Amino acid sequence: MFNKLSDYLIKPKLYTPSTGKFWDDEHISKGMLEAHLNPNWHAATRKLDFVNKSVKWIASIAQPTQFHQLLDLGCGPGIYAERFRNECYTVTGIDFSRRSIEYAKEQTLLNKSNIEYHYKNYLTIDYVEQFDVITLIYCDYASLSITDRLILLRKVHQALRPNGKFIFDVFTPLMRKAESCSWLYCEEGGFFSEKPHICLDSVYQYDDEDNTELRQSIVITEDAVNCYNIWDHFFTKETLISEIPPIGFNSFEFYGDIAGKGFSDTGETICGVFTK
Repeated sequence: MFNKLSDYLIKPKLYTPSTGKFWDDEHISKGMLEAHLNPNWHAATRKLDFVNKSVKWIASIAQPTQFHQLLDLGCGPGIYAERFRNECYTVTGIDFSRRSIEYAKEQTLLNKSNIEYHYKNYLTIDYVEQFDVITLIYCDYASLSITDRLILLRKVHQALRPNGKFIFDVFTPLMRKAESCSWLYCEEGGFFSEKPHICLDSVYQYDDEDNTELRQSIVITEDAVNCYNIWDHFFTKETLISEIPPIGFNSFEFYGDIAGKGFSDTGETICGVFTK
């Protein structure tokens, strides 16, 4: 184990994958679902009052009577999807967490909301002009490399009908963290493991053309070492303009958040609304 741990004492190469499962780990996915469902946490899903405000705003700029079919990418347990359905959209949700999708399917049966959910990686979608609105909420776009972002943009563009809207949010460079290292002993278990463990957390910055950030957690239990690498990127209005319209979007608007706040150069988030 010592030799394995020593491998993590140096800055990893760009886009080194995690060694352990994250979205479908039995313990981690349980904690993620709890975070999604807590209405007072600004964690996996934003606080419920913001969610409600966001859904109302999206329904005002893409009215369901005209933009009927909605695809929610990274839908999690369906918190936004259920509210979109209440606004009279016909909703499809996609997420890569089996636990979240199973919960969402249970809720749509319970609520008789008839939402269609799929457990899959949204980079593999292959719809053709099927949706009027596609959402990607809580800065998921920024977790992708430039290569994967371009793959996603092409798939989103293909999936949208003419005049359809892609609505998403990202963090700005104000949210970039300084490089750091810290450790935490979780005697009674924690987010990454139900067993007692030590968590070594690091933030690394890269000087690549995408200005990539890595948040790394090395989790050490009595019998295993796992490394979780979460990659992130930060955007200005100018970088989004250079990246997205060339895919084929005809027009775009920017807001300060995904609930319609006015755009500001000093804001922590940007919401983009790109129209095909």
